[in-house]
Amino acid sequence: MTSREAIQVLEDRMNASVLGQEHIVSRLVMGLLADGNILIEGLPGLAKTRAVRAMADAIEGKFSRIQFTPDLVPLDVTGTEQLNVEDGRKVRHFYEGPIFGNIILADEINRAPAKIQSAMLEAMEEKQVTVAGETHKLPELFIVMATQNPLEQEGTFPLSEAQKDRFFMHVKIDYPKMDAEFEMINLIQKERFTQSEPQEKVSQEMIFAARREVAQVRFSETIGRYIVELVFATRYPLRYSKQLEVMIDVGVSPRATLALIQCAQANAWMHGREEMSVEDVRAVIHDVFHHRLVISEHALTNKRTPEEIIDIILTQVPTPKV
Repeated sequence: MTSREAIQVLEDRMNASVLGQEHIVSRLVMGLLADGNILIEGLPGLAKTRAVRAMADAIEGKFSRIQFTPDLVPLDVTGTEQLNVEDGRKVRHFYEGPIFGNIILADEINRAPAKIQSAMLEAMEEKQVTVAGETHKLPELFIVMATQNPLEQEGTFPLSEAQKDRFFMHVKIDYPKMDAEFEMINLIQKERFTQSEPQEKVSQEMIFAARREVAQVRFSETIGRYIVELVFATRYPLRYSKQLEVMIDVGVSPRATLALIQCAQANAWMHGREEMSVEDVRAVIHDVFHHRLVISEHALTNKRTPEEIIDIILTQVPTPKV
């Protein structure tokens, strides 16, 4: 089995488990290929957790689910160091926390207080945690899939801009279509009364091989400059239009530039192409920019959404002809 075939098997299994949510499935797979963390937002009951679980079940590795609550402390996540007595000598032992896994489900991450968010920041950015002054490396295959519910306000702590910037994409999940919801009823009934056969899991070697292929997806200088233009339109909006200037307070960071390139490469690879196109960039830009844009009070007052502002950017920045 080639790496491309393995990733297709993974995507097919996830779609079979999470009906009618092809967009979220493709974005989770894209995050895996681009080695980037994903923030999933949606109303309760829309299969956010199920989608991540379906991915973890199909991959060879350790799955950890961390349920974030306001009373959680960093050691509950990172692990603890204890002093034990062995053969009359004091020996330090480190006991790994749930962050030491391959696929991490950070459930309701916006319920985590600032200290927990700081610990997560180090793990997501540097793939390591520090406990009692000692640094501990996380596994090579390590990706955080975080969820948050938009309606829950009480007992929540808004993610800092630095924390949000560590997520490659912010994906919004919506209600499934009617046909998909009907199929879901049959699927749940089947799962209740039948035992599913164990299936061969996608190996980590296949995932790393796919990542190497994604990194080799080519893009022209024209596409590269187009990506930088889109980024700069968020930072210097007046260069492009007065309409944009009054809607954006803070533009996206250089991390957004890199995330846009890597996600567009992954999108091209997933569609069987060896070279990135303008369509690949436009296909992923909303999920990459959405959570990084800080929109103005004027935009909020006029009920403008980040998605609408990104649409305006796409119309104001000239599309290259390649």
